[in-house]
Amino acid sequence: MTPKMKPRIYKGTRDFLPEQMIKRNFVIDTVKDVFEKFGFEPLETPTLELWETLSGKYGDEGDRLTYRFTDRGKREVGLRYDLTVPLARVMAMYPEISKPFKRYQIQPVWRADKPQKGRFREFYQCDIDVIGSSSMLADAEIISAIHEILVILGFRRFEMRINSRKILSGIVQVAGIESEKETEVARSIDKMDKIGREGVRKELKETGFSDKQLNIIFDILDITGTNREKLVETATILKDSESGMMGIQEMSDLFEFLREYNIPEENIHFDLFLARGLDYYTGPIFETVVREPKIGSITGGGRYDRLIGIFSGNDQPATGCSIGLERIVTVMDELGMFPGNLKTKVQVLVTIFDEGGIHYSISLAGILRQAGIYTELYTGSAKLRGQFGLANDRSIPLVLIAGPDEREKNMVTLKNMMTGEQQTIKKTDLVQEVRAEIASLHKVRGKS
Repeated sequence: MTPKMKPRIYKGTRDFLPEQMIKRNFVIDTVKDVFEKFGFEPLETPTLELWETLSGKYGDEGDRLTYRFTDRGKREVGLRYDLTVPLARVMAMYPEISKPFKRYQIQPVWRADKPQKGRFREFYQCDIDVIGSSSMLADAEIISAIHEILVILGFRRFEMRINSRKILSGIVQVAGIESEKETEVARSIDKMDKIGREGVRKELKETGFSDKQLNIIFDILDITGTNREKLVETATILKDSESGMMGIQEMSDLFEFLREYNIPEENIHFDLFLARGLDYYTGPIFETVVREPKIGSITGGGRYDRLIGIFSGNDQPATGCSIGLERIVTVMDELGMFPGNLKTKVQVLVTIFDEGGIHYSISLAGILRQAGIYTELYTGSAKLRGQFGLANDRSIPLVLIAGPDEREKNMVTLKNMMTGEQQTIKKTDLVQEVRAEIASLHKVRGKS
């Protein structure tokens, strides 16, 4: 007898059963549709990358959280931490790609993080990037696409936070801090949501910055007002910083473009506290947060004009954003945002009345499938009652029954599981009648 093994999975990973996968595919299909509508092309990269490709691109914390191991050929490899660094490698390896290059990529990534609500060790990212354009129009395209996706999915109370690493660089410069310590400041500010204002100040103090320097930093970060008012006041303070003023100009251009895209002002927030901790960001940075439930950012990205140059020796302007699929699904589940009928794509269950009717049922399923109707042919051993139970459990709306009488007359009984009504129809009218029932179901669901 085979020894019994306790079934379990690695902590921070999950199995997705059909009901969950249908929800995930609903989000992915929406995301892909918008990405492609905006002109982005699909790309996929390997799960494994050489360690030299991944190391040093995300900062010390990123290196620590990257799964790294030695393969049987004694090569140092790692599971991809995100989709941006692999994209940068692709752009360096295939310089013949026409630019600007607009790509989207939907694949899993891995991080050796502590699992918690909305945070997993294996999760999917849905990325879009524009390579080869330094115009803020590229950033506006990305933000606009993300905004459209969230609206289509049903999000209403969300905020797209936007800042610039160049502005943060200018703040550091005005505070009299050496430029090489800019990354330390950004990493600490990036922890604002986790450790709070006083926690950030304490961490920066322990790093060695003076109270005077910290007061200057926080006085600027605390600027309030409309997006435009904050830009004007920040520009006044950073007027002697070349980097800071470049950031201000880019942000002004970006906000102007976003107004042209008709994105509501309440969804866009110029947030000076936004830093995003990854080392490769060089310009505008952005992320989206929902006001409820508290789950952290659901999208995040920014401009990374120097990352590709690490691989090719020639810098290329680049900007992009990632949608966190896991958090999107978690929020939509918690807020009841998924359509109520989102349980299966199957529209019709073809039953097996008895052994003598198997061939007839196969022909019915074939006719429906040929017509593009999602059809399941029952393959189990349950009697008709059990087959109806399966349709109920799976929320399959239509069921076909073909007993000896129907088969003899070349007919079939069609039952609507939502209304309980049934009708006997000619086999030659099957497709027409099923489509009519499906159309009526869509009308009922639309009203509900």
